[in-house]
Amino acid sequence: MRFALALLTGLIFVPFDSVFAADPKPTDAPLPIPLTRPEMKQYLEDMKLRKPRIPLPELTEEDKKKLGDRGQGYEGRLRYHYMPNSGDGRGGSGFSFGPAGTEATLDNTFKVQLFWIVCRTNNCQYCQGHQESKLLRAGQKEDEIAALDGDWKSFTEAQQAAFAFARKFTYEPNRLNDADIDGLRKHYKDAEILEMILSMAGNNAINRWKEGAGVPQSQGGGGFGGKEPADPTAKHTYLTPTAEKNKTLVTKVAPLTIDAKTGEPTRQTICRRPELEPRDVVEKELEKARARKPRLPLVDQDKARAIVPDDFPKGDVPQWVRLLATFPVQGKARVASQVSADEKGDLKPLLKAQVSWIIARQDRAWYATGQAKKRLIALGQSEDQIYKLDGEWKDYTPAERAQFTLAKKLAASPVVLTDDDVAAAVKLVGPRDVVQLISYVTTRASFDRITESAGLQLEK
Repeated sequence: MRFALALLTGLIFVPFDSVFAADPKPTDAPLPIPLTRPEMKQYLEDMKLRKPRIPLPELTEEDKKKLGDRGQGYEGRLRYHYMPNSGDGRGGSGFSFGPAGTEATLDNTFKVQLFWIVCRTNNCQYCQGHQESKLLRAGQKEDEIAALDGDWKSFTEAQQAAFAFARKFTYEPNRLNDADIDGLRKHYKDAEILEMILSMAGNNAINRWKEGAGVPQSQGGGGFGGKEPADPTAKHTYLTPTAEKNKTLVTKVAPLTIDAKTGEPTRQTICRRPELEPRDVVEKELEKARARKPRLPLVDQDKARAIVPDDFPKGDVPQWVRLLATFPVQGKARVASQVSADEKGDLKPLLKAQVSWIIARQDRAWYATGQAKKRLIALGQSEDQIYKLDGEWKDYTPAERAQFTLAKKLAASPVVLTDDDVAAAVKLVGPRDVVQLISYVTTRASFDRITESAGLQLEK
C-alpha cells in the first residue's frame, strides 16, 4: 500500500550505485525486474546473449535449401520445425493492428508508446528493445522515452488515460470494468478504443511468444534502429547515456514489491491474481455475462457473417466475431487465424479447451470462460471434471501438469515462466508440442483481453 501511495504522490529513487550489473540468471526463477532506466538498458543489452529455451534438430541438406537465410535464425527454425502452416507464434487475434491507412486511425508512434508500456509491464525485454528502437526512429528523444516509465506529466490527458489503461489491460485483465471504457471515451471514439484494444492484445501476445520461447535479441538491436551510425562498423548497443534526472528514477509501470524490512522496492518478478472463486460464484458470474450489455458497439449479423471462413458454423455469429468485424479487412484475418488456432495443429482439442479454461479463469474473462466451458462439455467433460481444473491438478499426469503450469504462468505474466518450467515440459511432451502450446497461449491471452475489455455478452 505504501508503494501504491508513493506512485500517486511522488517519484521514487534508488541510489545510482545500486544499479544492477548483468549476472548469470538462475533457471528456476523469473527474470528480475529492472528498477531504473540504466538497469533496463543493461537488460536490453543482455537479451543479445540469451540462451534459447527450445532445442532444435540438426539441419539436413534439404532443410538448408528450404530455409535459406532463415536457417541461421532461432525463431525461423522454431516455426519451420514445430509450427503448423508456418505460424508466427501470435495466433488468433494475437497480432498488432496495422498502420494508419489500413483501417487504423491512431498515430503509429502513439501505438508504439502503448507497446512500450505493455512491454515494461510484462518485463519483456526482447520486445522492449524493439520499441525503444522504433521510438528513436520516429524521432523521439531519450528523455521522452524515459518519461514513459511513469513520469507522465509531459503527456496529454488523453495519452495518460491510454497509458494507464494499457498497464491495467496488460497486468490486471481481471479488473477491467465499465469505468475503464467510459474513461477512455472522454478522449477517444469507440473505434479508436477498439483499435487500442486490438493493438495491445497483439502486443501482449507477441510478448508471450518471445518470452515463452526464449528468443534472443538480434545483435543489431532487432532491426528497428533509426539513422545509420556515422561509423558503418559501429556496434549496436542499448547502453546509451541517460540524463542525470532519470538515472535513479524507479519505474511506475512495472509491477513491484516492497521489501518488508527496508521498505524499498525489490526486483522480484510477481503476478498477483485473486484466489479462484468457488463453483457457485463462477456460475453466477457466467449468468451476469449472459445478461450484460457490451461496452463497445458490435457489427450486425449480416456484416459479421461476411468476414467468417466458409466452413464457419451456421446460425448466429458470436459476439467476438461481430466485434472484430468493426474492421472488416483485419477482422477477417483475425477471425480466420483464431479459428485456425483452435482447430489446427498437433495439440489435442481437449488440451486446448482445458488450457482455455485455466487461462480465462485466471483472467476473470467471463466471456472466454463461458466459451471454454461449452467446448469442454462438447468434448464430453462433466461439470466436476471442468471445475477440477481450478484445483491443484494432482490427479493429472506429469505431462498434463507441466503443460498446465506452462500455460498458466505464461498467460499470467510472460516472465513468471522460468527456464526450468519450459525444460520440464519439453522433457515430457517434446519441443513441438511445447512450441505449439506457447503459441496457443498467446492466442488465449489475447482473446481474454479483447473480449473482457469489450464486455461481450456470453451467448446462451
